[in-house]
Amino acid sequence: MLKSQRIQKIKEYVNAHQTVSLDKLMEEFQVSKNTIRRDVQYLVRNEELKKVYGGVSTIHSELIPYTERADKNQSKKQKIAELAATFIKNGDVIFLDSGTTTSELIPFIKHLDLTIVTNNITIIVECLAYENLTVFSTGGMLERKTNSFAGFKSLELLKSYNINKAFMAATGISISNGVTNSSPSESSIKTTVVERSSEVFLLVDDSKFDRYALTTYCDLKTIPMIITNEEPNEHYMTYGKEHGVTFLYD
Repeated sequence: MLKSQRIQKIKEYVNAHQTVSLDKLMEEFQVSKNTIRRDVQYLVRNEELKKVYGGVSTIHSELIPYTERADKNQSKKQKIAELAATFIKNGDVIFLDSGTTTSELIPFIKHLDLTIVTNNITIIVECLAYENLTVFSTGGMLERKTNSFAGFKSLELLKSYNINKAFMAATGISISNGVTNSSPSESSIKTTVVERSSEVFLLVDDSKFDRYALTTYCDLKTIPMIITNEEPNEHYMTYGKEHGVTFLYD
């Protein structure tokens, strides 16, 4: 096995098991302790894993307030949103998930006649200036950290809507843990939307790959189109070919 392949496999193994000792990695990959140490140091240095006593652990993405996330990687988010907007046509009924990338869609679709369903306050406010955008809010309890509504009533309302296209967000994605989110109250909404929508698109920048958060709201293979800002590594591309997932990037 090539070094690059082994390092990727180590990362996937740790992500699947959350915390793994160096001895266990030696046993699993049949290499020396010095080799494992070098591989782990590489992954830690690149902030793909973190060191713990006697081993290594996955990086668990915490719930960061919406306002703190809004300006991070903004140019990447805008590029992703511009690509995603090419799939939206006049007359569509779309769901815009709560996220700082999905909110970047509005400037690219503001000229279209659309029905937008969303649980995100920022998206609702941005749509106010455009009378051609008909907006339905899910309502429910306000979750301030995510600028979104959640709760049982939101779920019941979403189950009655027929959505053409859903544009989803995520805290992190990985082959082993799927599409994940830091807010449990939001995750049930995301799962319902994925199940109810005719077409589903996931909008994530490259910093979200090989990260996972508290809850998984769907498998990676459930979403046929993942839009990002650069080509994912070969493991994701192979996974996509095997499971019918297209990675679109510019």
